[in-house]
Amino acid sequence: MNERKIKVWDVGVRVFHWSLVVFFTIAWFTGDESEDLHSIAGYVVLALLVFRIIWGFIGPQYARFSNFIYPPGIIIRYLKSLSSGYPEHYYGHNPAGGAMVFLLLINLSIVCWTGLEAWGAEGHGPLAQINQMKLIGDAIASADTNKTEEENEEEEFWEEWHEISTNSMLFLIFLHIAGVYVSSKLHRENLIRAMITGYKEKFNE
Repeated sequence: MNERKIKVWDVGVRVFHWSLVVFFTIAWFTGDESEDLHSIAGYVVLALLVFRIIWGFIGPQYARFSNFIYPPGIIIRYLKSLSSGYPEHYYGHNPAGGAMVFLLLINLSIVCWTGLEAWGAEGHGPLAQINQMKLIGDAIASADTNKTEEENEEEEFWEEWHEISTNSMLFLIFLHIAGVYVSSKLHRENLIRAMITGYKEKFNE
């Protein structure tokens, strides 16, 4: 490999990133079209999320949260360096990018959680049995076996929050893409290519 390049993104991070792009897109477009395909894509997204969280603790240097989760002061200092036209360089995620990754993972966790709850309220998935046991318990307590209206309200509640969190995720993705574009221009490096090949150009230190 060229001595002017440095390996930054391992295969785990790269496969996670592009797989998430594919399966989140599938989940988005199938939300109102195919429940089965939507749920399958959702489960894959959840598995990817779990993997990334674990990888953030045991993965290589640049994959670890400790490498790109910075305190607010450093994030602000980095943003000021961007506006000055002389941005501080980082091989891994820069402070702003690291903050965005953290927000994306948190929001994605909410998307998955609300999706599982909505799916469970419809009688599917791992949360279906828990929801049914709760409804049976409520029915016994109130001596009322007609719980259709309550079930519908619960389903609508989780579907609404699933939609809200998904729209929030789309907003963050838009900011993420904009940030990648700006950073690529200011740092004069192709961040998209780096996420494909795993390598970045070395800079003068």
